[in-house]
Amino acid sequence: MQTKKESLVESLANVTVGFLVTILSLHIIFPLLGIESHSGKNILITIYLTVLSVLRNYILRRYFNKKQHPDKK
Repeated sequence: MQTKKESLVESLANVTVGFLVTILSLHIIFPLLGIESHSGKNILITIYLTVLSVLRNYILRRYFNKKQHPDKK
């Protein structure tokens, strides 16, 4: 069973990679879709999505850990 700290570290590592992929992806996809944007907006969007991703990963990880090990806190 993962500790809460281990769950958070795993989520942060996962999301760090996602952050970099998203930054690069926005620079590719927005121009293809005709969406005008600049680096500042792209970074702000990515930060917002990153925070949501960290929370989602952490909550799901804790839920499944608790479900698999209901007797432990």
